[in-house]
Amino acid sequence: MARFLFVVPPLVGHVNPAAGVAAELTARGHEIAWAGHDELLWHLAGPDALVFSCAVPPDAPERPPELKGPAALRFLWQDFLVPLADAMAPGVAAAIDAFGPHVVVADQQALAGGLLADARGLPWVTSATTSAELVDPLAGMPKVADWVADLLDGLRARIGGGPADPRFSPLGVLAFTTRELLGAAVLPPNVRLVGPSITGRPSTTDFPWEWLDPLRPTVLVSLGTANTDAGTGFLAATAEAFAGLEARAVVVDPGGVLGAVPPNVLVRPRVPQLPLLERVDAVLCHAGHNTVCETLWHGLPLVVAPIRDDQPIVAAQVVAAGAGVRLRFGRADAARIAAAVEEVLTEASYRRAAESLSASFRAAGGSPAAAGHLEQLALESLAHLRP
Repeated sequence: MARFLFVVPPLVGHVNPAAGVAAELTARGHEIAWAGHDELLWHLAGPDALVFSCAVPPDAPERPPELKGPAALRFLWQDFLVPLADAMAPGVAAAIDAFGPHVVVADQQALAGGLLADARGLPWVTSATTSAELVDPLAGMPKVADWVADLLDGLRARIGGGPADPRFSPLGVLAFTTRELLGAAVLPPNVRLVGPSITGRPSTTDFPWEWLDPLRPTVLVSLGTANTDAGTGFLAATAEAFAGLEARAVVVDPGGVLGAVPPNVLVRPRVPQLPLLERVDAVLCHAGHNTVCETLWHGLPLVVAPIRDDQPIVAAQVVAAGAGVRLRFGRADAARIAAAVEEVLTEASYRRAAESLSASFRAAGGSPAAAGHLEQLALESLAHLRP
């Protein structure tokens, strides 16, 4: 039996894949602990999870919705990733000292995890819950890449981190995708394409299942948990689009921004996404990696309207694989949204491509494959500890 510490940022799309792997390791008899935002982890990993609480930055600035390209990347690093690492570092250090993990699994956006494990000489693996870093978004921006390197050097000095790049463990990167979705991108060394980590997760969200009509197609509409402010106009345009469609829509509106909607539109603050994906026919979303992979796992086509960060990269992968249609988020009016939804619902090629990607996901192994890699690393670690 080995001990695994998962270090994750306070982001649902980054915790859920890790939770699937942790559940698989638990089922195999290993001990699991978490370092991160306690309330979120107890909600997503279960109320009995062993959680070492990590702070989040106080008074974090709101990301301006108009930020794109290098400016958005600069905000991500300067105003989110590095301050988050500074805030999490004491909690991560305490977790390592108290739990004594044999292996640390550090999310790419929880920089403190990799840096502190590296400094202590602990075996650690990177968890890449999005493919953005794998295809090197800084390749065409050398000055930005140098600036990021300087930020990481400053972070190392402040928290006592090791010299390794916290985004790419030399012992391996667990990438929750497959070559079929990634395309021909050249990957960094030691990347293991394990496919999405899809597993049942606790949910207290109710849903009026009787509202679904098996005789009419239904589309799930979601912009994720971090895009409430940016998504007001888009969600309103989506509701207007469905007024002229036979299809139905389930719209996730966590901020309560929508008013009156047509009778074929159901608005909910949150939904049980995995069970709902078994009952819908397509998904309209922001191209968040987690939502895209869960959708394709179920063999469903997509309409993707990326907003920022890794979303344009993921949206391009979906389109290149033939599994969806892309909209420009800022120009997606009701007519364009309606046309895109109609296209993916009526053109069978999108569904066939999505089903092909689903097959590649399942063949890759998902949570059991990731757990197997981690078990092997733990066995090697334990062997070194034996006299």
